[in-house]
Amino acid sequence: MTLAVAVAAAGIGVVTVVPSSAAPAATAAARTVEQPWASAAPVSSRIAVHFDLTKGQMPENVAVGPDGTAYVTFAAARQVAAVTPSGGTRILATLPAPADGGVNTPVLAFALTTGIVRMSDGTLYFLYASGDATSTGLYRLRPGRAPHRIAALPADGLPNGLAFDAEAKRFFLTDSVLGTISTVPLEGGRAEVWSSAPELAAAGFLGANGIKVRADAVWATNLDHGTLLRIPLRHGRPGPVRVAATGLVGIDDFAFVGAGDRQVIATLNGPNTVVSIDAAGRSRTLMTAADGLQNPTAVAVRGRTVYVLSAAYTTGVDPNLALATLPLG
Repeated sequence: MTLAVAVAAAGIGVVTVVPSSAAPAATAAARTVEQPWASAAPVSSRIAVHFDLTKGQMPENVAVGPDGTAYVTFAAARQVAAVTPSGGTRILATLPAPADGGVNTPVLAFALTTGIVRMSDGTLYFLYASGDATSTGLYRLRPGRAPHRIAALPADGLPNGLAFDAEAKRFFLTDSVLGTISTVPLEGGRAEVWSSAPELAAAGFLGANGIKVRADAVWATNLDHGTLLRIPLRHGRPGPVRVAATGLVGIDDFAFVGAGDRQVIATLNGPNTVVSIDAAGRSRTLMTAADGLQNPTAVAVRGRTVYVLSAAYTTGVDPNLALATLPLG
């Protein structure tokens, strides 16, 4: 028997135990609009690490350290792990399951670790969604220490994406069920809803998902709507939401390339695709299932190297970490 996950669309779903020979659930077809990009050359890629599905090692989010170590959250295992450049995997923390086993986690019905951020001193911050008011929240994990919750979050929500605004010294996080972006101070404390704009709302499954802070704006994805959103930061408050790109079926996480905000790389979970998105909102396919993608959930960029996590939520086969090299130009 192996652990597989059934989902209604793309993103994350309800854990189910099925025989390893069972056919994977159907996934949505990609609707990526092919357009010219700054470089038309294909990326080169390889699977660097294969994870263990039977242990719930479904990588949900990633933060990359200066030495190339990938710090990942294993959703169904409720874990945070470090994956070294040589491929070694070390579990840094495992959060206890709630008393109900996680069945009251909204929409998904299993407790999971989600967004993660790494600070320059090695401290990790990550989100845990459990459906339990005593454990759902934002956690701090210092090197060699046990994780500690620094902010409680609504148990009837699903905290998902996490980003840090170094200038304001606060975290921004999405809630995919409540359709909100909230903030938490670096030192922890009370979470405050920063935006509940309708563009963040779910439409049957999960809404606001990935999130980044870049160029005086908060950027977020909406999985159900297939959109990339830009919300200006105006003296710390949200400005009008602009839809920066559409037609991105099952969009999950994303990352910026370079120092600006004109080029984005995003994962499309159900379609098993990684795409680039230019400043005009046009997208181009970079990687597909032929590159080993199995429901890609997260992406990070370090120089020309792209880290892509696949959780195998619906495919039920080979969760992994793929490394790709961006073409010059």
